[in-house]
Amino acid sequence: MKTIKRQSLLYKTGVEYGDYTINHVQGCAHGCLYPCYAMMNAKRFGQSKTYEEWCEPKLVENTLELLNKEIPKLKDKIKSVQLCFTTDPFMYGYPEVTEMSIKAISLLNSHGIKCTALTKGVLPIELAKLSKENEYGITLISLNENFRKEIEPNASTYQERIASLKALHDAGCKTWVSIEPYPTPNFVKQDIRDILESVSFTDKIIFGRLHYNKKVSEYKDYKKFFNEEAQKVIDYCNENNILFHIKTKTITP
Repeated sequence: MKTIKRQSLLYKTGVEYGDYTINHVQGCAHGCLYPCYAMMNAKRFGQSKTYEEWCEPKLVENTLELLNKEIPKLKDKIKSVQLCFTTDPFMYGYPEVTEMSIKAISLLNSHGIKCTALTKGVLPIELAKLSKENEYGITLISLNENFRKEIEPNASTYQERIASLKALHDAGCKTWVSIEPYPTPNFVKQDIRDILESVSFTDKIIFGRLHYNKKVSEYKDYKKFFNEEAQKVIDYCNENNILFHIKTKTITP
């Protein structure tokens, strides 16, 4: 796997449910075609010129060195650190990324810093040995594998993700699921209640609509659709004592 060095790593996010984050990989092999907002930004700022380049990830080899320098300066300001916002901390087929992510989480935990992770890969069971304050999540926008191969071509299967999340849940870890970016029925016909049932064990669900794709606006009454789907998530979570968060601009007038 190719590597790069960076000058800094920890930074404050502008995301509505985030605090600090690290992105210790440049690019992502999953090659999601929603399109991926992180890939669009990477192209915009010249980090990746093509889709193919984006799909050849580069590991930040001085990740731990940077964290050791930055944590003492920032730890009094940090409530939590998310892995990651512009890449995947447990990238499918890249054990080097998983190994570095576990080391980074362990280091942050040793300073009393809680971590949150989100993946389209497989959550390693080794995470159960780390702080029980950490929260581990998967992205799950469907259960249809044909759709997954089309939209998230190099990510793990949906069942692999769910199984790894359930294993950590059963080991006493806090878990969550991101049902985002959720597609309209002209992408794939499905019942969101099936998705919700498949992760009924989790502690929290975040729901958000698909953006940046003109096919969404081509679906008649797409605003009504997302409003109704969001309400189904709210009702299900309330009925099953699951925490939830509906992303901004998902519910609209």
